[in-house]
Amino acid sequence: MEFNVAVVGATGNVGQEMLAILDERLFPVKDAYAVASRQSIGREVSFGDRTLKCVDLETFDFSKVDIALFSAGGDVSKEWGPKAAAAGAVVIDNSSYFRMDPDVPLIVPEVNADAVAGFRKKNIIANPNCSTAQLVVALKPLHDAAVIKRVVVSTYQSTSGAGKAAMDELFNQTKGIYVNDTPTPEEFTKQIAFNVIPHIDVFMEDGFTKEEWKMTAETKKILDPKIKLTATCVRVPVFVGHAEAINIEFERPITDDEAREILREAPGVLVIDKREPGGYITPVECVGEFATFVSRIRVDPTVENGLALWCVSDNLRKGAALNAVQIAELLHNRGLLK
Repeated sequence: MEFNVAVVGATGNVGQEMLAILDERLFPVKDAYAVASRQSIGREVSFGDRTLKCVDLETFDFSKVDIALFSAGGDVSKEWGPKAAAAGAVVIDNSSYFRMDPDVPLIVPEVNADAVAGFRKKNIIANPNCSTAQLVVALKPLHDAAVIKRVVVSTYQSTSGAGKAAMDELFNQTKGIYVNDTPTPEEFTKQIAFNVIPHIDVFMEDGFTKEEWKMTAETKKILDPKIKLTATCVRVPVFVGHAEAINIEFERPITDDEAREILREAPGVLVIDKREPGGYITPVECVGEFATFVSRIRVDPTVENGLALWCVSDNLRKGAALNAVQIAELLHNRGLLK
């Protein structure tokens, strides 16, 4: 069986990754449609050895597709997601708009695949935040083994998480500094080149940012509402690849060796953990890869039943496009697509 698939936001970083991954993973696509704003009509994007011309979202007929992968921002998803779903397309949405809707499953296939059955209520499935996706892939097998009580996570998030203009700003500022140009922040609140910024998304009343709140709320919805989680999310001068330093407190004892073996057997996880210089994965090395990499697994002696670890993933892939395609694969494999 083959399916007609639309990618909404096909000219963006994630939209282009969605098309690439659909091809790489040999998803059974009959006809693919690159859907974008009116300004992008006629622009060409690649889909394997094919070239697609972008069509206008405003006039696109969603009744002719089985799956609509959305990655065009919350406002577009809010308006067009329900319309596409009503036309019969299963919507897999990468924005934050539907994630906390109780009638919309929030899915990471390696973690909570069974929850996908709830999509029929609205014909919409939500993709989690990029930093949440890799986090829960690493946490799930450990939670099953020893029950997680509390997580403290600090993120090191690349500029691609803020879009192409943010990546361009990092490039231009870095280049400019070498010729004594004064960096001018536009996409970020402060200089991003040779700097780190402890601020992603808007500030909330309690002092946390919305990105930090997303990690807490989404982890509870995907994995376990009883888990306590606190996050500090930081933007770093990296183009692609998010990293996380994670401290975990468990209900039951678990050693670092046990955790290492559990994670080696876990779906979607690749353990690279040699206690020597270079025996770990960094963002540069994860680009273009499907896995969530875990390194530096060690006992946290400051709490009872504690572990610390380092987690890295390509945020445009597992954090967004790959997870969306995996959801489509999950629907296909379970016979949930008409």
